[in-house]
Amino acid sequence: MLRFSSLVALALLAGCSSAPPQKAGKGTLAISIQTAQNPFFNTIADTFKAEGEKAGYKVIVVSGDNDAAKQNNQIKDFLVQKVQAIVLCPCDSRAVGAAIREANAAGVPVFTADLACLDPTAKVVTHIATDNYSGGKEAAVAMIEALPRGGKVAILDFQEAESCIQRVKGFKETIAEHNKKNDKNAIVIVAELPCGGNRETGFNVAQTLVAGHPDLAGLFAINDPSALGACSALDLAKKSGQVKVIGFDGQPEGKKAIRKGTIYADPIQYPDKIARTTFASVQKYLAGEKTPAEILIPTGLYRKADAENDPEAR
Repeated sequence: MLRFSSLVALALLAGCSSAPPQKAGKGTLAISIQTAQNPFFNTIADTFKAEGEKAGYKVIVVSGDNDAAKQNNQIKDFLVQKVQAIVLCPCDSRAVGAAIREANAAGVPVFTADLACLDPTAKVVTHIATDNYSGGKEAAVAMIEALPRGGKVAILDFQEAESCIQRVKGFKETIAEHNKKNDKNAIVIVAELPCGGNRETGFNVAQTLVAGHPDLAGLFAINDPSALGACSALDLAKKSGQVKVIGFDGQPEGKKAIRKGTIYADPIQYPDKIARTTFASVQKYLAGEKTPAEILIPTGLYRKADAENDPEAR
């Protein structure tokens, strides 16, 4: 039997502990983003990691660097490390299916953020993303605004990403609807070229477009990096402002370009909200709760007037 003094000592020892409650031991979560060269994906990764660690998880963050094979190997590594859940921003929406099927076979839940998997045989618990289709429609609204008399426009696309496919789909459909009612001021899509989703390729493709279509009036780029690359090409060709550029994202540099007038407008995304919603979905699933198959977050159309009142655009 313990003496009274020993019981008191044990009680005092337990009561005086200054260590915070232990959150460790919940396990490990893993996220592979498309590329660390795009601030949008870095925000998703950083926010998801912060939310996970705050809740007591270890969080592994890696970048696929736009390399589908590399990302598939990262998923294999996650399975070896016995992670509790995997989050992906796929480098290739189709090629990622094989690795997701491996995770399915291992019983590890997979979630996708921003970019969806287009392989119907691969099971994803929940896809959390911008409403890219509606965002593409907003991009078309901005183009119609920018070109009230119509004109020739081009699209810089990125068909490896499901999100960009949806953006272009929404854009084209809204332009087509506009043209049915405004045939005298029609907006004609004269070219659609792959831009790689990056600044360098956006620059090169825009140069080709300007050379081939000297009367080009507008350009829709599927993200801010490619839009900014296109702006540099237009500036070099002395057509900055003459060719109206619509981007997509709302990254700080894109917002600054909108304030300056080199980009007309952006449907803006909320990567921090995508990340927090993704973590909440993972947490619910691991707690045994049901989560929807898809959660879409609306964009907001961001114009020069918005940039002039936005500290981030200064």
